[in-house]
Amino acid sequence: MKRGKKYLAGVGKIEKNKIYSVSEAVRLVKENKIARFDESVEIHIRMDIDPKKGDQQVRGATVLPHGTGKIKKIAVATTIRIDEAKKSGADIVGAEDLIEKIKGGKIEFDILVATPEMMPKLAPIAKILGPKGLMPSPKAETVTDKIAETVEMLKKGKVNFKNDNTGNLHQVIGKVSFDEKKLEENLISFVNALQKSKPIGVKGKFIIGISVCSTMGPAVKISL
Repeated sequence: MKRGKKYLAGVGKIEKNKIYSVSEAVRLVKENKIARFDESVEIHIRMDIDPKKGDQQVRGATVLPHGTGKIKKIAVATTIRIDEAKKSGADIVGAEDLIEKIKGGKIEFDILVATPEMMPKLAPIAKILGPKGLMPSPKAETVTDKIAETVEMLKKGKVNFKNDNTGNLHQVIGKVSFDEKKLEENLISFVNALQKSKPIGVKGKFIIGISVCSTMGPAVKISL
């Protein structure tokens, strides 16, 4: 892949095999922004797991201190807490009508929260929601009777995370426009939450590599 001049200039500022501190890495990511839009800041983590084993799956949720900078549209599927869902600030509230829209390919939300009684009704569309990472899950705390509390936390910056099929994990932790301190706090908070989510099937060292970058910029390796 041919890289642009700005990208290559950014690479030139990063020592190839150096492991940077969090503060140094965040500073470099901000300096090396390329796009005119407000790029996201992403953390990419390599883990010593076997993603094919059930007891080594990484899944969890945490609230970033300063949010991700992205306003997420939240849908609530419920038949028994409709009023609570509407008052909670959810962008979409529905039941069978919402399911029919999803079946028709109309997915106008970033996160789907469901009350427990809705889960059997959502089963037929699991094949649609699952690959998109939108299927409600107790582990991700998106299957709940606490609708108002859950929507509030999601609006504040709660993120759900899980490993991909290569054993890596990728997460947005803010925007380039965030000041350095906020990005540092979000990054450290996320890694701490990930450490607490270490699967019971993983022995020894869990995280084996961390890098941070902007959407368009080069990656910087870090250590905590």
